[in-house]
Amino acid sequence: MYTVTLQVSSREETNKRFLAAFGGEAQGAVISFATPELLWRVLTAKRWELLKALCGAGPVSIREAARRAGRDVKAVHGEVQALLKAGILQKTEKGQIVFPYDNVRVNFMLHAA
Repeated sequence: MYTVTLQVSSREETNKRFLAAFGGEAQGAVISFATPELLWRVLTAKRWELLKALCGAGPVSIREAARRAGRDVKAVHGEVQALLKAGILQKTEKGQIVFPYDNVRVNFMLHAA
């Protein structure tokens, strides 16, 4: 199974991970956000439901993604565009969309003010 970690990390933490990967240290699949607020702005409830529907599905059309999510195509098209722009979804050469992961881990910490 292929897992992606969605996490909140500073620029410094992201650079450290990049340098470790460049040095040959396996990092796994990670998508980083600068703040928890940005993570939740990108991953709205509707987009999270769409990702759940696409998890492990392989490449699908937007129409198929809408069917799996139980939503209309036009609404899903907008959500797909936002997730493509954020780098969470990918587009295949045939124009299909894919979320190439079987599992999603969300990782961030809330600190006391």
